[in-house]
Amino acid sequence: MPSFDKGYYDRFYQSKKTRVSSADQVAHLCQGVVGMIRWFGGDVGSVLDVGAGVGLWRDWFKKNVRAAKYRTTEISDYACKAYGHEKRDISIWRAKEQFDLVVCQGVLPYLADEGASAALENLAAMTRGFLYLEAITRRDLTDVCDRDLTDVDVHERPGSFYLARLGRHFTRLGCGLFYKKEGPLLFYELESLELRPRPISRP
Repeated sequence: MPSFDKGYYDRFYQSKKTRVSSADQVAHLCQGVVGMIRWFGGDVGSVLDVGAGVGLWRDWFKKNVRAAKYRTTEISDYACKAYGHEKRDISIWRAKEQFDLVVCQGVLPYLADEGASAALENLAAMTRGFLYLEAITRRDLTDVCDRDLTDVDVHERPGSFYLARLGRHFTRLGCGLFYKKEGPLLFYELESLELRPRPISRP
């Protein structure tokens, strides 16, 4: 596992030549996720960002969803000090409160199977509404990822590992977005990737 020191964040977040995503790219992602949540009738009044990195999601929310209560965590001592996050290990930590949106981008592949499974349970427990999850899989590393820009020092797992555990708690909506199964929102059949979507009443 990487040391998640200054060198790591400089390479994968700050350097224009080697960073995975720019602030503008992340802004498009944030806009898309929030737009879909609002389209479905969900709220974004509270957000938990797990593994917040340099805080690009938080920066976007501060400018565009100012009323949202935003909480960020990181495992890295450096990132916590440099970017103002709470130091938390998602494999063993669970907040008492729940959030309208939980964001977990690029965290779980760094954890061994047991830790990743525990982390998914913790994420589910803290999600009241929507989860945005990004976790590169074995297939991604082979067929999708640019290995010059992607940290490949991760646990290579099939997507089924994540989907089996997410399926206990969430309806899969696609594009990394999941919704808590016991939530009140309903989805059209083609909006959900579930085998048996619930009936729809939203006009």
